[in-house]
This record gives sequence, structure tokens and C-alpha cells, in this order.
Amino acid sequence: MSRWKIVLLMPLLALLMAAAPLLVDPAPISVPAGLSEQAVAKAITLGVAQRGWIVSKQEPGYMEATLNIRTHMARVGITYDLKTVQIRYLDSSNLDYEVKDDGRHIHRNYAKWINNLVRDISMQLLTASAAAPAT
Repeated sequence: MSRWKIVLLMPLLALLMAAAPLLVDPAPISVPAGLSEQAVAKAITLGVAQRGWIVSKQEPGYMEATLNIRTHMARVGITYDLKTVQIRYLDSSNLDYEVKDDGRHIHRNYAKWINNLVRDISMQLLTASAAAPAT
């Protein structure tokens, strides 16, 4: 009898495993002390470009970046000041984005792309900080 339960539960488990994970915006990135707003913006731009993201809009304290991979597109808004950089999901195509009762869901690769983006921006901020003249 227990074998039949397992066989019957297999399709349900497959559906649950294929479900798009929750979309959670990353925690703010701390900006090292001593950087100007221009240096922060440059670090973000360099970090964004490392993995093929393109800055599609830029104004003081705000950028939008877009990633196109094959038929997939993700666009994020990046707000920044002298203390933090915050990345937020804006929109996407072909990434199975949907809002459900338990929150926003998106393709599993989105989280990898955003984690890489956070890491790349963080590294560029640290590099800019190390290169900044001591005050």
C-alpha cells in the first residue's frame, strides 16, 4: 500500500519542485565610508556591466539595469546614496513572474543573477574604496 502512495505522490512532488521560488529583493549593500556619490554610481555601473547587465536609465541616486539572456529579460531598479545601495525587482519577461497568496514568485535563475549582481557591485565598491584617497 505504501508503494502506491509514493507513486501517487510523485506527480505532486514534481509540481512542487518545479514551482517558481519566492522573489525576495536582496538586503541593502553597505557603501564604504569616504566614497562620493559619483564614485558610488561608477562602482554600480561597473558591477552591473560585469555580467552583461545594461544600465537603461540613470539619474542621481537611481539607476535601472536590464539583463537579457536568450529569451529572458529581467529589469531592476537600483537606488543608492552614500550609505547603501538597494536593488529591487521592477519587471521581467519569460521568467514566470507571478504574484500568489504567499508572495511574488519568479524563475529560479533570477535569484542567482541577483546574487551575482550584489556580489559584483559590492566588489566594485570595495575596489573604489581602496583606491579612494585617504581623508
